[in-house]
Amino acid sequence: MAGPEGVLAEARVETAEGHSRWLLPAVSALLQGLALDARTVDVFAVTTGPGSFTGLRVGLGSVQGLALASGRPCVGLSTLDVLAASAAGSSGTIVALVDAFRGEVYSGVYDAAGGLRGDRIVGSLASVLEAVPAGSAFVGDVAVTGRDAIARAVPGATFPQWPRFLAPVLAARALALAASGATLSPADLRPLYLRAADIRPSRP
Repeated sequence: MAGPEGVLAEARVETAEGHSRWLLPAVSALLQGLALDARTVDVFAVTTGPGSFTGLRVGLGSVQGLALASGRPCVGLSTLDVLAASAAGSSGTIVALVDAFRGEVYSGVYDAAGGLRGDRIVGSLASVLEAVPAGSAFVGDVAVTGRDAIARAVPGATFPQWPRFLAPVLAARALALAASGATLSPADLRPLYLRAADIRPSRP
């Protein structure tokens, strides 16, 4: 949770339990710790993906419920956009990379201020690296696991520090957008999957 003066509180949870078990209890504990009611929150923010289908549904559904109950607007931002914002100013080109599994990555290419260039896509890491200039900065989990491959493919590649927990960056961006009137109704929040669901028929 953040205000004009900065981050007021943050709950970090690492558990093997699914999002649906801990998310709302963590929000409740955070609000209680600040002696606040959800109805006093000006805007609710959530990352819209890409990511796991279940995780995105739980996160978006929880924020939609809180916002509807309190009559407040929402801000939804791509996880890739928030990652790029965390490294703003580190290079003229910032590349956000998130593991999409199946040998693929979710990616977005950004300018120095964290503005998106082109589209967010899913594909091979090699195809991303072929299209970015020397000296690009890389953030996200694939920037860690694929660091050697990135360094070999992109001359002068840099790897700035980025926060593993993105809530404070998301909150700061959401406040700026809300101040400019760029908010959504809870019903207008949509997940950004980038890839269709992998649904297989059950065995007879």
